[in-house]
Amino acid sequence: MTQTYHQFRLDLATALTGFLDPEEAQAECSRWFEEGLGLSRSWMSAHGADLVPVEVRRKVGDWLRRRRTGEPWAYILGWSLFRGRRFKVTPDTLIPRPETELLVEAALEVGRRLKVEHCVDVGTGSGIIAVSLALETDWQLAASELSPGALAVARKNAEQLGAAIQFHEGSLLNPVPDPVGLVVANLPYVDPADQPTLQRELAFEPSSALFAPDRGLALSTALLVQARARKSPACLLEIGADQGGELCRSALGSGWRKAMVHQDFAGHDRVLVALA
Repeated sequence: MTQTYHQFRLDLATALTGFLDPEEAQAECSRWFEEGLGLSRSWMSAHGADLVPVEVRRKVGDWLRRRRTGEPWAYILGWSLFRGRRFKVTPDTLIPRPETELLVEAALEVGRRLKVEHCVDVGTGSGIIAVSLALETDWQLAASELSPGALAVARKNAEQLGAAIQFHEGSLLNPVPDPVGLVVANLPYVDPADQPTLQRELAFEPSSALFAPDRGLALSTALLVQARARKSPACLLEIGADQGGELCRSALGSGWRKAMVHQDFAGHDRVLVALA
């Protein structure tokens, strides 16, 4: 079977429409060509009439079989962009979300205002928060992670991107020595009761990085207590869409002087800031 790149792209978009809405399918089709095959739009304009080699058709066919099962594109590709940097991702780590940029931006603003020198990213996962902060500040960065698999990915990302970070295996702040400084975390915050209603792609991401007891609040609440006891000047958490009020009350009850919530672009609670 012979096929031009133009026809191949049209057929791929049609195939993706079988399990994505048309707009998502077109966007993902573009990513497959640009990120997966390394073929830019300008290349396609110049070479769209060229015939697609057999090995390319086979590669994309394999991607499509995996994607039809719900496997996220980032896992198939092996990396994802965050703040313009390429981070390795595996099924041991969550896939970076745009919302987490709001947490990084808030941490930069609070940390600079408080003139912090140390910062710890708790539950670092693939390391996107710790690496971003290490490369965008002069702070001394530490990161903790309970999963050995995720910790290996974070170390690799820090090495490849040239970020100086002290990594510690363990739960929350337990393995991190003083001073902890600014505490930042995107911990599991999804209510386990919501699992049956979530999109199928989430079944491929580590459940230990998604779900937390007590309606998704347990780990965030525990870290607020720990960070206050460890004399952190501020604790910033990515949180669920309806968790702001309860976590603010938990922060104030844990001895934080002030607690506030930043919302995302959809108007949902997204970042909790607790100040000492």
